[in-house]
Amino acid sequence: MADPDDHRTDGAPPSHVHIGPEHNKTNWLAWLALLAGILALLFALSRCDRDRAAVVTPVANTTEAADAGVVATTPNAPAADALAGTAGLGAFLAGTEPAPRTFVFEKLNFDTAKSEVRAADAAEVGEVAGVLKQYGNARIRIAGYADARGNDAANMTLGKARADSIKAALVAQGVDAGRIETVSGGENDPVDTNATAGGRFENRRTELVVTAR
Repeated sequence: MADPDDHRTDGAPPSHVHIGPEHNKTNWLAWLALLAGILALLFALSRCDRDRAAVVTPVANTTEAADAGVVATTPNAPAADALAGTAGLGAFLAGTEPAPRTFVFEKLNFDTAKSEVRAADAAEVGEVAGVLKQYGNARIRIAGYADARGNDAANMTLGKARADSIKAALVAQGVDAGRIETVSGGENDPVDTNATAGGRFENRRTELVVTAR
């Protein structure tokens, strides 16, 4: 006998729906497409964040970092352990090597807590004055230093006083004061240890930078 349900004409929905293989495949493809779109969006957002970070992140200037604290912050000045003696000042000014170039006074140092040029050191100052008068276009910066005893503020003041003393001695021998700038390095950039008397003596020094020629 035939199943009565096989010939229903009352319009009622079937009691079950069969989902074929093609319908399942379509659903999976839709989900995969949606997932791929989400991943692409996340990737694009991460790239934007990296690009933004690259724009706003400052790049360190290695040249400026290397120069900080060297010869009282003279730009492009060499480190203190590479300085030439003032005996080479004339040869430099006669040559074509570009400025700045730094020279250390070879014999000129200062007594503890003092800024006066010692009589024993006056000869070197005189030699520098003679060279500067010979090359009248040269401009210089004198940096004064102190050893590590005393507080920072006092050592900065002392270093400036020592540089000013050298300037005064050069001016007294005929060098135009307008060609000479003075600065202080305080106790920074030591050339020797501050743990011994000899080392501290070496750190109580002045350096001369030719800034223009």
